[in-house]
Amino acid sequence: MKRSRFPFYVTLIVMLFLYVPIIILVINSFSESRFGGVLTGFSLKWYEKLFEERAMWHALRNSLVIGVSATVVSTVLGTTAALALYRYKTKLQKVHYGLIYTPLVIPDILMGIALLLFFVLINLQLGLFTIFVAHTTFCMSYVTMVVLTRLQNFDYSIIEAAQDLGANAWTVFRRILFPLLAPGICAGALLAFTLSIDDFVITFFVAGKGAITLPIYIYSMIKFGSTPIINALSCIMLLLTFAVVWFTKNILIAEKSK
Repeated sequence: MKRSRFPFYVTLIVMLFLYVPIIILVINSFSESRFGGVLTGFSLKWYEKLFEERAMWHALRNSLVIGVSATVVSTVLGTTAALALYRYKTKLQKVHYGLIYTPLVIPDILMGIALLLFFVLINLQLGLFTIFVAHTTFCMSYVTMVVLTRLQNFDYSIIEAAQDLGANAWTVFRRILFPLLAPGICAGALLAFTLSIDDFVITFFVAGKGAITLPIYIYSMIKFGSTPIINALSCIMLLLTFAVVWFTKNILIAEKSK
């Protein structure tokens, strides 16, 4: 009996839907035309103008600072939260799980409004710090879920055996726990950084005067018409993303082969 080619066509359509817009964006970044979809010749002038756009680089610096700091803090908090949820099965942990899971299911606009009201209530001035707190809040939940998934197949008797042999808490974490959880922690950290640097809705509510991140800056530009500078920036960020993923993948493969 001849096998159906329907799954192949569905996969092909999905791949085209995902990657054709990215290919068009890259092509338009090298076009001389200022208007998208009109190819009038090859040019690098939009990349030259991109490096002259100081306000955009300032916004990118803010996004990177917030993204890195929120990733570090949320990874530490999320990993410890996952360990607590896995190790202790009490009624209090059910409440803990609910608090961790809530940011994953509520709409971003609702979370943004709630955080804004909270910052106003405690009289905290809006700025980069409030963006950092907001990003850490929702990134921590994603890290927790990723690490918790990694812990599902973890045999806790290994730690108990190490403790019976005289290993202290730091030795157990450094020699056993961290190496086994490293792939999950790295995956959670990458996810947290991606979500942080890409977030617009929550950042829009909690950003104060002068606290501009890259998504907010891009939004302010495209309100008055698309600009090829954004295409050039997106192309550079795409290459950097692929480079980071490739580098991280090679590190994890090397660690696994040891």
